[in-house]
Amino acid sequence: MKRTATFFAVTAALTTLSLLSSVQASSHREAPNITRMPTVDASDFYLFNSYEPGREAYVTLIANYIPLQDAYGGPNYFAMDPAAVYSIHIDNDGDAQPDLSFNFRFNNTLTNEGAGVKLPIGPEGNQKMVAVPLKNVGGVAAGNTAALNFFEDYTLEVAAAGSSNMLMPSDGAMTFTKPYDFIGTKTFSSAAAYQAYADQYVYQVALPGCDAMARVFVGQRKDAFVVNLGKTFDLVNYVPVEGDSAPGAGDGAGFPGGITQSSANDDLADKNVTSLAIEVPKTCVTGSGNGVIGAWTTASLPQARILNPNANFARPEVNGGALVQVSRLSNPLVNELVIGLADKDKFNSSKPADDGQFADYVTHPSLPALLNILFRDAVNTTLGTNIADLAPSNFPRLDLVNAFLTGVAGVNQLSTVTPSEMLRLNTAIAATPAEMQSAFGVAGDDLAGFPNGRRPGDDVVDIALRVVMGALCHDIPVNGTPTNLGYCAPEDAPVGNVPFTDGAPLSAAMLDTSFPYLLTPLPGSAN
Repeated sequence: MKRTATFFAVTAALTTLSLLSSVQASSHREAPNITRMPTVDASDFYLFNSYEPGREAYVTLIANYIPLQDAYGGPNYFAMDPAAVYSIHIDNDGDAQPDLSFNFRFNNTLTNEGAGVKLPIGPEGNQKMVAVPLKNVGGVAAGNTAALNFFEDYTLEVAAAGSSNMLMPSDGAMTFTKPYDFIGTKTFSSAAAYQAYADQYVYQVALPGCDAMARVFVGQRKDAFVVNLGKTFDLVNYVPVEGDSAPGAGDGAGFPGGITQSSANDDLADKNVTSLAIEVPKTCVTGSGNGVIGAWTTASLPQARILNPNANFARPEVNGGALVQVSRLSNPLVNELVIGLADKDKFNSSKPADDGQFADYVTHPSLPALLNILFRDAVNTTLGTNIADLAPSNFPRLDLVNAFLTGVAGVNQLSTVTPSEMLRLNTAIAATPAEMQSAFGVAGDDLAGFPNGRRPGDDVVDIALRVVMGALCHDIPVNGTPTNLGYCAPEDAPVGNVPFTDGAPLSAAMLDTSFPYLLTPLPGSAN
């Protein structure tokens, strides 16, 4: 994990935004324009070597959309946009261009050939068939969807090397089905029954030129991201340092007044999300590169949308023109906490290969300066110190550049280095079993975790808070040995060894250990 001076000088010059990329609330409503289009708003992206037992030869990619779902959000709940194209892109040679893309397109239909369920209303002689207002009219279960009034399916295209192929479920169906959202336990009887229903729609699919089968699931899940969202964006309305001697110790022996770990600090504890998950054989995505892949997700809409003045279910609008990218996500929190407000919409429409235009946001990040303004006086008063500036002083911030824009040599750096904002994963580093994972990833002596990809149980908020404030200027464990990576020195980061945290705990123990890993969604109502 040693750097060369020449390599890092080059990466600094072309840097883009990234690692600060992970600080306070993954990607929820992160840019002005996307707040108006929640169905195409990407919230989190996960990329990791599968750790389900027996699936060691696979890579899992999960793109989450429609953030901050309240489970009770009826009567229409959370369908995807049928005009959009949702994509997961993979770069396996390091040019920051997609070598492989999985493109999802959705379709919404009503039963009864589009007319929907109708009931006979009125007495004999004055009876009319009237459509019902709900998306289901009775209980739903695995193998029994007769009571559904609304159906959502999707197609899946894989594009590579200038050609594309439509993928088909191995069961012979012509399209894939997205399960109806978990609207409550009267409809689905229980969480276990809902999961059995949703499990029907985990598909085996054959990929062109690939001997082994992939797996695909699209549907509602419990949001795995944890964050002290409200207080964080209220100018960090808490003391963001561990208040116990160790997380969860309950002894108050940490930073005076510091926040302590509690699930009550997770503002997303009651939220669901919609996941697009695909598990693919490693050998089918690494190409001719060195086994490291970069990945990101996008959503695109037709350039023109004309509202139908006489709207109906089948035709509320007319869409046309070229597809325009309106959402983009790889590393968490980039657009929230790295990119300036004036450039947030531009970032969502940009491509990794063009990320040089955002370089200043990474080499000279503003978030540490803001944290210094908010907390310097309080820290000095509490500790009786005279720290002139809490923010790291090493400019340009090569520690951030190399950790998140180029990958780290020997860990997750592609064979060709193009500084760009992507999640990067070394497929040759074996997955760590769930029970052995460190929520702090690489910084926790677990090379299979963030920023070497990102697993659902990686606490990217705490990791990023620490890294942005200079953790990589201090020793971190490498194969169990405290090591300075050589990006900067401890004196460059006066609080770089402080256990910054938002107080919202996360670990692999809070997730499933099999595909699609994210938990059964919360019900809209419970008995």
